[in-house]
Amino acid sequence: MALFQGSGVAIVTPMKENYEVNFDKLEAIINDQIANGTDCIVIAGTTGEASTMSEEEHLEVIRAAVGMVKKRVPVVAGTGSNCTATAVYLSVEAARAGADGLLVVTPYYNKATQKGLIAHYTEVASSVDVPILLYNVPGRTGCNIQPATVAALVKDVENIVGIKDATGDITNALRVMQLTDGEIQLYSGEDGMVVPLLAAGGIGVISVLANVAPRYTHDMVMSYLEGDTAKALKMQLGALELCDALFCEVNPIPVKAAMNLMGWEAGPLRAPLYDLEPQNAERLRKAMIDFGIPLA
Repeated sequence: MALFQGSGVAIVTPMKENYEVNFDKLEAIINDQIANGTDCIVIAGTTGEASTMSEEEHLEVIRAAVGMVKKRVPVVAGTGSNCTATAVYLSVEAARAGADGLLVVTPYYNKATQKGLIAHYTEVASSVDVPILLYNVPGRTGCNIQPATVAALVKDVENIVGIKDATGDITNALRVMQLTDGEIQLYSGEDGMVVPLLAAGGIGVISVLANVAPRYTHDMVMSYLEGDTAKALKMQLGALELCDALFCEVNPIPVKAAMNLMGWEAGPLRAPLYDLEPQNAERLRKAMIDFGIPLA
């Protein structure tokens, strides 16, 4: 059984003006996401600014999200690290907190070998009994999980069940599906490539777009999965300008600005992330208006 099908939101972490996590706003955003069809809450990932949280703060956000969701949809917690021991610690604690699954990014900066990645993921997976999704985003981490490595992990480690593919390379996803005989839960990690990844055998997306268009993102994925590929493709094409604007600077700078434009009071970014450049802020505003998103 799949961890989830459809749209998983890579949810922002709202902050107060003093940069503390705004848990009241987080709960409001989670409730709105679920009310608008989001199929999974993905907490404390890249979009959630986990890289600027302390380990205990990271876990506090995961525990809070699990409590806020109340089992209405699955909660997948980001627990990756460039240190295997830290990834194990975060994973064990997130599983203990009630996360339904874990999203484990490749170790970053270290540039592990493929054998090192197998050892890393095997150790993390053996520490918990919940499903694990690999997270491959080499453009951010400098570390790519080769398709053969993915296949080996899925074959040999029972609770490694899927992958978030944010390589931007459809051939990579196809090779993963080929080498695993399709026995892997494939999620798009690129909002501009959701339908192509679904055509490759994917079952959903872990989405930045869903922060600002949750119902649309859910409906796009489910249209494809339910057989209306023409509608899904039309929706994918219709969202391209907004997707581009949401990634006009490094994520989550634009999406947090977008949430603030919508009146969600998502608050500031933690350093070293910085506010959008004025021309990009205007580009984002226009794309949101053109897409039909009401602004505050």
